[in-house]
Amino acid sequence: MQTHYDAELKDTVRYLGKTLGETIKNQLGQEWLDRIEKIRKGGRASYQGDATCSEELKETFKTMSDSDLLTVGRAFAQFLNLGNIAEQEYNAAMNVDASIDALFKHLDKAELTAEKVQDAVAKLNIDLVLTAHPTEVTRRTLIHKHKELANCLQAIHQESLNDVERKKIETRIADLIAQAWHTEEIRSVRPTPVDEARWGFSVIENSLWEAVPDFMRELDGRLNEDYDVSLPLDSSPVQFSSWMGGDRDGNPFVTSKVTEQVLLLARKRAAKLFAIDLDRLQVELSMYDCNDALREKVGDANEPYRALLRPLVDKFIATRDGISDYLAGKNPDTSNWIESDDELIEPLMLCYQSLLDCGMQVVANGLLLDTIRRARVFGIHLLRLDVRQDSERHADVFSELTRYLGLGDYAQWSEADKQAFLLRELGSKRPLFPAQWDASDDVKEVLDTCKVIAKHSKHGFGIYIISMASEPSDVMAVQLLLQESGVDWPMPVAPLFETLDDLNNSPDVMRKLLSIDWYRGYVKGRQFVMIGYSDSAKDAGALAAGWAQYQSQEALVAIAEEFDVSLTLFHGRGGTIGRGGLPAHAAIYSQPPGSLEGGFRVTEQGETIRYKFGMPKLAKRSLGIYASAIIEAMLFPPPAPKEEWRELITAMAAQGRDNYRATVRHDEEFVPYFRVATPEQELGKLPLGSRPAKRKPQGGIESLRAIPWIFAWAQTRLVLPSWLGVMRAIDSVKTPENEKVVNEMFSEWPFYRSRLSMLDMVFHKADPRISEAYDERLVPKELKHFGEALRSELKESISSLLAITGDDDIMKNDPQGKESMEIRAAYLQPLHYLQIELLDRIRKAGDDAQNTSLERAMMVTITGIAIGMRNTG
Repeated sequence: MQTHYDAELKDTVRYLGKTLGETIKNQLGQEWLDRIEKIRKGGRASYQGDATCSEELKETFKTMSDSDLLTVGRAFAQFLNLGNIAEQEYNAAMNVDASIDALFKHLDKAELTAEKVQDAVAKLNIDLVLTAHPTEVTRRTLIHKHKELANCLQAIHQESLNDVERKKIETRIADLIAQAWHTEEIRSVRPTPVDEARWGFSVIENSLWEAVPDFMRELDGRLNEDYDVSLPLDSSPVQFSSWMGGDRDGNPFVTSKVTEQVLLLARKRAAKLFAIDLDRLQVELSMYDCNDALREKVGDANEPYRALLRPLVDKFIATRDGISDYLAGKNPDTSNWIESDDELIEPLMLCYQSLLDCGMQVVANGLLLDTIRRARVFGIHLLRLDVRQDSERHADVFSELTRYLGLGDYAQWSEADKQAFLLRELGSKRPLFPAQWDASDDVKEVLDTCKVIAKHSKHGFGIYIISMASEPSDVMAVQLLLQESGVDWPMPVAPLFETLDDLNNSPDVMRKLLSIDWYRGYVKGRQFVMIGYSDSAKDAGALAAGWAQYQSQEALVAIAEEFDVSLTLFHGRGGTIGRGGLPAHAAIYSQPPGSLEGGFRVTEQGETIRYKFGMPKLAKRSLGIYASAIIEAMLFPPPAPKEEWRELITAMAAQGRDNYRATVRHDEEFVPYFRVATPEQELGKLPLGSRPAKRKPQGGIESLRAIPWIFAWAQTRLVLPSWLGVMRAIDSVKTPENEKVVNEMFSEWPFYRSRLSMLDMVFHKADPRISEAYDERLVPKELKHFGEALRSELKESISSLLAITGDDDIMKNDPQGKESMEIRAAYLQPLHYLQIELLDRIRKAGDDAQNTSLERAMMVTITGIAIGMRNTG
């Protein structure tokens, strides 16, 4: 049965596809359009199971020239882009307040008191951390065109349009599609960390700047209406941080100079945006009535609100222009720069209170309230920059220093000796670093980063994250580095526990840390801990990683309570299943009870930023989903797992880990198969994010980052890391005597149910027939059995999942998600067969394939498939 969603979205996709077809015909002629249309129809039939059409597609591509393959690849990648834009616009046009409506229905049904609701809202603290992992495959130039196109689709769906207006919009849509077709879709060079940061700022300027006050106004209105409760004026239920320009873990291009440049560019963008807001306000606030407090501030000015705001506009303009001059190498006068959030918030609050006192509530609660809320959420720094570095780099500083001072090698000391040294120096009044010390370049870079933190306002920074943290000394080392560099405020330092062993050891590490008197004094009752999702899943498989993450969080919550510390768990999720990706509501509600009390901090990466926050309506909808899920989880916490549930999930996780590692780590045929069956090696040539694909350039598969690891498997539709070993592990403990408990876990435990829900999504994106086609052409005969065994497990796993859920098909409970994937299927199918042809040609050509249309076509198919799958890494 076709839903309204299906029909309207399909009509839009067809319309955009037809417009692209006209563009192709105008450039290449009718013959080319007919050719592409025949391939599209073949792709649809192939997806529906027509083996003859699949063979015809393969044969068609075999006979094409390299340049013709490039043209076909570009056409289908563009079709998929247009399909995504249509879906994004459709989702934005849906009831953006549906999540908040659902929340209030739930609250009303539970008959909660206003006090309970007020308490939950007061604790609402969503910190979204924008990251630029190498997953955003679409060029910024095209993203701009796509945004314009989405705006046109929004406009053309207005029922009140007359024929002239409609024709004008259709002409603009054709114009934008033609622009995109004639634009190079593959970057010629990787973006720099500064490019990535600028893109993050643009998301705020073009979408979140409008969406945040709209979301807060909607939430406030519903609270008022239903419970006579208000969002406090000083509240910031959502805030934004960033890793772009601060995440130096394995990225040699993020230097102290880059970090400083990004900090200043963020301030410049904030100054630009607040100057526009304030200028608009001072134009509108022309009233003469004011209270005594404002009158005292502005004297006998005729227009008191304007008199207060105009100098503030000038300060923001001076800041904006001064930062431009400074970055251009000039020496600007900084005396008139805006330096603190209070300089912005105090005048705004003075105006607000005056308007209330003078009976102008409706004016106070208009544009002025929106600006106050932006000031609270974004501040003069726009967002807060996190700094991330590997623990080894900090240890190297002290190793080099202790050798220079003749104290031995810090790296060789015991953990007890390291802690004793660090504590002694943290309590010392004398400088630790000698003035004449000629440190190595790597050590200087770590110290220079700490000096940048010392030089800039604490309000411009988020937290300092230590990857590969495994001991208390890893955290204390950073605190000593910051202290010695002149950082005079307690910057929160968060260990990142990312491998399976790290997660299992995290409670022990945090207990030792919080047992140190000096450390408890430093954190002042607030601790951040980051939980890694992608590396733990890559290390041990999805089920073992998920359970380790759950247990780790549960134990950390208990330890925080024991030491009377507010714990904020920072979730390093990605957009994909293999990196912990789940629909927001399910992800939040499956957390352990109590884990949201200290706030909810989560990474938003690459393309998911665009899909969730790329348009104001989408952003408002996403913020509503987060807020409603967190409030709901705080007011109606999920049950703590029963002992028998724990026993079973622990057995499942251990079996899942062993199953996964038996293939990925211990089977000597796995790496050779992975290298030939996926485009992993070719991925390294695609200029995605600023960060290299491997932590160690000469390393093997173990050093491959989790993102390209998952990206490679998604390209072949085996999506292996997300499911390998999981259902076999579940089946191994689902004996007759355990069946009742397993069924109870599924019906009553959100954590367990969410694992199976993730698999449901994964299995819909997986396609054994496509994976088989890669093997058939690319895998040598002696390795073909390996792929056959994996696909056999995939098919078994799908059957096992359906037996548990009782459904007769995958994604039965998410028809919209299922239809979303199927709309793109006709365009995805040809790209896979095209990529197989290209991989075969490139590997046979060897070095001769470099910098040719063959290699460019390969990049286009990688990009197109990533776009069609709606996630990359």
